Amino acid sequence: MSTIIRSTPENYKERSTEMDSKKPTEKLANYTKPQLIGLFLGPALFLVIKTFVSPDDMSATAVTVLAVVAWIATWWVTEAMPIPITSLLPLLLFPLLGVMETGAVSANYGDPLIFLFAGSFMIALSMEKWNLHKRIALSIISFVGTNPSTLILGFMVATAFLSMFISNTATTMMMVPISLAVTKHVADSLKQNSEIDTSPGKFPFGTALMLGTAYAATIGGFGSLVGAPANIILAATVSTLYDVEISFARWLMFGVPLVALLIPIIWLYLTKVAFPLKLNSIPGGKDIVKKELSGLGKMSYEEKVVLAIFTFTGIAWITRSFILNNFIPGLDDTLIALFAGILLFAIPAKNQGGNILDWDTILKLPWGILWLFGGGLALAAGIMESGLDQWIGGQLTGFGNIPLFLTIALIVGTITVMTEFTSNTATATMVYPIVAVAAATLGTDPIVLMVAANMGATFAYMFPVAAPPNAIVFGTGYIKMSTMALTGVWLNLFSLVFTVIIVYFYVPLIFGHLM
Repeated sequence: MSTIIRSTPENYKERSTEMDSKKPTEKLANYTKPQLIGLFLGPALFLVIKTFVSPDDMSATAVTVLAVVAWIATWWVTEAMPIPITSLLPLLLFPLLGVMETGAVSANYGDPLIFLFAGSFMIALSMEKWNLHKRIALSIISFVGTNPSTLILGFMVATAFLSMFISNTATTMMMVPISLAVTKHVADSLKQNSEIDTSPGKFPFGTALMLGTAYAATIGGFGSLVGAPANIILAATVSTLYDVEISFARWLMFGVPLVALLIPIIWLYLTKVAFPLKLNSIPGGKDIVKKELSGLGKMSYEEKVVLAIFTFTGIAWITRSFILNNFIPGLDDTLIALFAGILLFAIPAKNQGGNILDWDTILKLPWGILWLFGGGLALAAGIMESGLDQWIGGQLTGFGNIPLFLTIALIVGTITVMTEFTSNTATATMVYPIVAVAAATLGTDPIVLMVAANMGATFAYMFPVAAPPNAIVFGTGYIKMSTMALTGVWLNLFSLVFTVIIVYFYVPLIFGHLM
């Protein structure tokens, strides 16, 4: 979950932490109430399951793994411990409890797809370091006119594109200050218009722009394999469980059409239904974006280098499976990403000392997410090693007669509700192995149902804690909690229907022949 600090647009960049506002004699609580409950509930569930659960058809090792899963899931949901730290529990508990040896567990924390994510993030950090991401975003936005609806669409397209290759959190953090500048300018120019309330939280244009930015970041992250942690974890879990590769190009074939479809739909919903805009044009709105763009100056040598390597990497990912592997059989997406990252370290910069990418910059890489990847894969390995997957499958045999579309709707609906209150990455990591077992029992392609779980974990729009972009835009003050919830609930219902249709008809075309 995310900690939200409410702020108005005027003080957005000058947030103070809660610690700053406390008197020196006051002591902050180390844990929130849910965290404190989760801290003790996790180990308690472990002990209860380990002591009292002993079905005749479940081995003692499977009971142990089930107890560990309950402990980890509780800490993930309540964030009693930081999610990355909780993700190290399999590395500690599985060897101690005799489930797997240390070497076998630790191997999951070095999965090749973890390094794919690390390599892609090196490229993203280079783009951020030299402001190439901002230039791309502003260029897309400046292409649209001063009509408020099309300006919002420009922000959404720019955000979605960047989010395919840069973390949705970083993308949103970059786009929100620009969004706020445009919103404040529009509000100032309309103060004489008594028909439109431009105050934060009540200004339709500002609300639609903020929500559009957040939603576009989430949707864009779904578009590529490296765009969101849940996508990488899905590919890694499929590789671990079935030795099947989901390549960058294949996910692109699946994700990009959905992004291209969803962005216009949500844009129309925000601007025509949820927050209909009474403005025909924005005085000087486009000038703000052009001013920001001109402030960047001409494209620097460093930006050109990063853009060239970024383009080269994308082409290599897309063509690898049907062209490059004919010449380099051992080449995979991970090696391409790592090669690009190392190349960025090797090329010297001209306008500053050092190289295009340096170690101080790479320290910003989200190492905790990599631990979360490993923890999820370790859990999946433990579930299979102990036979817990077979036991869970046996309990699901009674559901074999349920129509597939109802099964998909049930999985997606349940995961979406969970994601509204917990980390979507942790939720996805937790449910993938269980969904895979359910699919095998129900006679369904497991990859199809796992993709459905991924979509359920991704498309959650109601609350700030559902996704980091939601939390960031909520902190601007232009969105009330009730507004986000009311807007998001209809999008959640739409996404449920949309996902069922996509998973039932489209997913088998892309992934159905992999197994």
